Parts: sequence; structure tokens; C-alpha cells
Amino acid sequence: MSQAPKHFSRHTLTAALPYANGPVHIGHLAGVYIPADIYARYLRIQGKDVVLICGSDEHGVPVTLRARKEGLTVQEVVDKYHSLIKQSFQDFGISFDIYHRTSDPLHHETSSAMFRDLYDKGELTEQTSLQFYDQSAEQFLADRYIQGTCPSCGFENAYGDQCENCGTTLSPDELINPRSMLSGAVPIKKETKHWYLPLNQWEDRLRQYILEGHKDDWKPNVLGQCRSWIDQGLQPRAVTRDLDWGVKVPLPDTDGKVLYVWFDAPIGYISATKAWAAETGKNWEDYWKREDTQLIHFIGKDNIVFHCIIFPTMLMASGDYIWADQVPANEFLNLEGNKISTSRNWAVWLHEYLQDFPGKQDVLRYVLAANMPETKDNDFTWRDFQARNNNELVAILGNFVNRVVTLTHKYYGGKVPAPGTLTDLDLALVADLATYPTKISTALNQYRFREALAHYIDLARTGNKYLAETEPWKLWKTEPERVTTILNLGLQIVANLALLGEVFLPNAAAAMFRMVPTADIPSLLRWNNAGSALLVEPGTVLGEGHLLFEKIEDDVIEAQVAKLEATKAANNAAAKAPEAAKPAITFDQFGAMDIRVATITEAVLVPKTKKLLKLTLRTGLDTRTVVSGIAEHFKPEDIIGQQVCLLANLAPRELKGITSEGMILMAEDSDGKLVFVRPSQTVWDGATVK
Repeated sequence: MSQAPKHFSRHTLTAALPYANGPVHIGHLAGVYIPADIYARYLRIQGKDVVLICGSDEHGVPVTLRARKEGLTVQEVVDKYHSLIKQSFQDFGISFDIYHRTSDPLHHETSSAMFRDLYDKGELTEQTSLQFYDQSAEQFLADRYIQGTCPSCGFENAYGDQCENCGTTLSPDELINPRSMLSGAVPIKKETKHWYLPLNQWEDRLRQYILEGHKDDWKPNVLGQCRSWIDQGLQPRAVTRDLDWGVKVPLPDTDGKVLYVWFDAPIGYISATKAWAAETGKNWEDYWKREDTQLIHFIGKDNIVFHCIIFPTMLMASGDYIWADQVPANEFLNLEGNKISTSRNWAVWLHEYLQDFPGKQDVLRYVLAANMPETKDNDFTWRDFQARNNNELVAILGNFVNRVVTLTHKYYGGKVPAPGTLTDLDLALVADLATYPTKISTALNQYRFREALAHYIDLARTGNKYLAETEPWKLWKTEPERVTTILNLGLQIVANLALLGEVFLPNAAAAMFRMVPTADIPSLLRWNNAGSALLVEPGTVLGEGHLLFEKIEDDVIEAQVAKLEATKAANNAAAKAPEAAKPAITFDQFGAMDIRVATITEAVLVPKTKKLLKLTLRTGLDTRTVVSGIAEHFKPEDIIGQQVCLLANLAPRELKGITSEGMILMAEDSDGKLVFVRPSQTVWDGATVK
């Protein structure tokens, strides 16, 4: 059987801490929690020393924004969503060893100690800088309190730390036309003092650790993001913020300042491990400070920089900690062709799924694992969900198990028959059966979960093929001794499906074990026995047979599709409502804008982007280049020759190495599609819009 490429005495697995500002949805499950759970179960079933850590991230601006939106205190919001998330994970069957929370005093203590340790060692620098400040709200603005246009894709509602449309990591200074989310006003810059983690001083060590040390075993998307950051030159990163909610900065005269959420959140893994160790009598330091411990971060691609650059720098600067051996980050999962959006309620929420599909946890696990966005963004559709359940879980896995168990009850009173002489076909089956644990474990060791699951369902296909070829129901009257061998081998396959299925489909595996009890194999060593055709002893009494999965009918799926259509209709209705008026400007401010009609003469997709078009415009004054984030709405060849309105005196800005000189004016229709703002009839290039 294939073993992990490196030997470790213990394994610390972390799953990204979800913000306690809303429920968990299927994108979270496919990106982070299902792969983390599969891998943890896989290690445990081999008898490995494993701890799977997670918890609610209860600090940061997303939480405070949710509190403002719901009219609750921040504590009320985090209590509400922490409980909902924790219960959802528990009901779904994610096997965390502990699900902690960052509002816990132990976490505040641990985070404060880490900050103070770095401060005392001189690993933090103190800087006074200009930060965005909302004069109306009389408050400094954390990154998430600022929105503006993304310089990478042109999305107009990007946050100051990240664009949720394209996933680019940002700083507030990079946003085009930044605005405060508190008042809508244009923020000013004001002096404030903060402490910084000098990433630039660790650049060489990070390059050695990531780009050299893991060039052959980390996923390309992880290495690509890290290389981009390091090659551009790392800059000091502020680790404190001007906020009231969070871990207080543990220094004198720092009222109103807290630790940056991306400083304290990964420390949440450590504080959670401390809490787990205290409950289980373990030594938490064994899981964070010993070289024979493997540290693995399961995250989505939007968290790569924080887990591969910032957190390792913190651990390096502290000096006592191990660094991540693996960061198998996944891409994004879309829903019915559109990006999952919490703000637009465009999601399949886990707690609602559990209500709508009681007892069908394994179905969602299977579908999301089979469609896991490991190397590219993937799409979840309800029709595919139905098809995979009906055509694979019901028709392949469930059908095989039910047929073998039912026939054994019918012919042998539910007792496992002893096999006779094996034919060449039987021997080939036994040899094939022995290959599946190696194929599955090889894929899991390389974090290829989709491939591992495909091998698993292929074993059930192999069982069905064997029954179809041997047809024991036809041989029962003429060759009953032959049927004993066929059903014995069929039951051995069921036992192997149970053993191997524990990592993928824990509920179905438990049901198979009840139907086909295996020999006395310790539960933590079952994987090492998989592949054998001797798991079920002759004479073993089987449990009652039953269907593992039920067919999902069209009306059930139509109800889910209708729910999404209602959400889309509500979003479209909301989109038609005008946005709140922006603060008044003077006539002189309006007059300062030079809006002119221009004609698009060339349009090409910007390399290595999905959303940016490089436009060449004839303005009547000159020919200029504008980079616009409209590639998902228009084909380049379709817009050549069209007249548009251009904000011609917008200061030039570099986007993806291209100097963009202006901005095309666009409007959004009720379906969220962009349309050009342009004159109703052709006018001369350079005509001014007044």
C-alpha cells in the first residue's frame, strides 16, 4: 500500500476559520472542509496521530459590518453565527477534533503573547503613516471598511484588502475611487501609528522555504501566488488596526487599537490546539514545535498569501514553530454558472440543505468531492447533484451492495457462504480488488481527492460487472456450489467498500459494516487490511439489507431550482432600485470632469486575465489606451467601432503592466450585465458630454 512521501510522527491539520458573519455554504465545503475531513479520516484509519483544528473567526470587519446590518451588537452576531456554523458542521459530520472560537479568552491570551513575543524580540517595526479616515464617521477605516474599483478586473465593489470578484489581494491605496462603507464619503488620509511585520526582511528565507523547498510538491496555484508576491518584492505588513473589536494591542497607550484579523486568525489554530490538548491530556507543543510533526493548511485560494507568506513569517520570527509542509489550496466553486455570493444570497447554505435533505449528508459529500475545484473553478448545479445521486450512488454503489446482501439472505439465510474453487475470472477479480487501496491512497497522498473518489466508485462498478458476468441468480438451480463463491467474493467487495468508504462516505460505510460485519479488525487499522478477499469469514451472520441511497425525484430538484430563481428575481428587483445618493458635489467639481465621446478601434483580452480588455480609443484629441474590466460581458470583436463615453481626464493608472488613460462609463442592467453609456446617435469623436 502506498505511504505518505515523508514520515511524520503526528499530523496537525488546520481548516480555514470561517467568519462568524453568516452560515456555511457549499463553496466552503468543497474548497476547505470536505478535503480536510477526508484527509483526516484517511490518516486516522491508518492509526496516525492526527488533530483536525478549526473554529470561528470572530474578529475583523466582516463581523462588524454584519452587526451593523442586522442591528445587533458584535458579540450577539458572533454568538449567533458561531453556534449556527458549529452545529451545521456537527450535523453534516465534519470530524473536527475541536471547533474553537477566537473570542475565547485563551485565544486572546495566545495572540497577545505572540504579538508581545515578536515585539520584545524586535521583530516588529513601529511606523506612523497616513491611513484612510472617514470624517463623517470620525473613524479610521480598516481595509474592509473601504470599497472601490479593483485595479485588476475593474469590479467596482472590491474591498480594501481583496477583490471578491477576481480574488486579487489588495491594499486600500490600490483601489480606484475608494469610498467609505460607513458613510459613502470619499475618505481622507490621516496620521496614525501601527506596528508592522517586516516581510521584506524574511524574503530570502521565504523564497528558500517555498519556491525552492516546495517547488516539486506544492500545487501550481499556490506556488504561483507565492512567486508573484515574492518576485514583486515583499513589503512590511501592518499587524494592528484602529478598531474597537478584536484582540487589544498588548502595549501601553494603545486604546482603540487591535491586532489585525489576519495576524490573530491563524494564531487561532494554535489557541484551538491548546484548548484541545487541555481537554485530552496532550502536549500542544508537540503539534506545533516538533520537526517530526506535519503541518497542513486546508484553505481556499483567497487565503494563500496569508497562510504561505504572512503566517510563516510570524512563526519564523517567533523561532520555535514548524512551518506548513503542505497547503493544498482549492479554487472556487460556482453555483449554477454564477459566483457564489453571500451578499446576494446566491448560495446553497449547509444548514438549509440539512433541513431540506435529511439523512443525505453523504450525497452532498459525494457530489462536492466528485466536483471539487482542485485545479480550476468548478460549477455546482442541482441537475448534476440529482444525476450523480441517481446514476452513481443509487445505481452503482447502492445497487451492488443491495443485490449481494439480498441474494445472500435469499439463498443462504443471511449467512456468508464458504467459497469453492476460484476460476480464472475469480482470481482476476481478487487481483484487481487488491489494487484499489494503493490507487486510492496514492491519490489521497497527493491531495487529488476527485481522483481518489473516482477509484472508489470504480470498485463498486467492478462489483456490478462481476455480478453481471457471473449471474448467480441463473446458476442457483443448476450450479449452487458456484454461487457460494460468487456471493462470497461479492461480500468481500462490499466489506472493502465499507473499509475504503469510511473516508468519503462515513454514513454509508457504517451502514455497510452493519450489513456485512468484517473480521475483528481494530477500527484504527482497517485501512491496512483493505484489498483483501478474506475480510468476511464464512458463517458470519449478515445484518438486514436495505438501500444505501434513495432516488431523488425531479420535483425535489425543481423546488431547489425554484428557490434559486426566486433569489435571482429578488436580486434583479433590488438591482433595479436606485442606489443611495452620493454626497453632494459642487458645480466646479462636476465641471472638472472631462467626459467625451470616443470610438473603440481595437479591443484585445489582457493576457493572463479573464475580465480585462485592452481598448484602443479614438477620442478626437488623440488615440489612447484604456483597460476595462468588461471581458465577461463583451467579446472584443463585437465592440470594435462602437462609440462610448469616456472620462478622459482621469489620472493614468497602470493595470497589469498597461497604462490606462481614462475610464469607460458603464451601466448595469437588471440581470447584472454591463451596457455602454453612449449617445443615442453617432456624433463626432471628442464631442463633450455636458
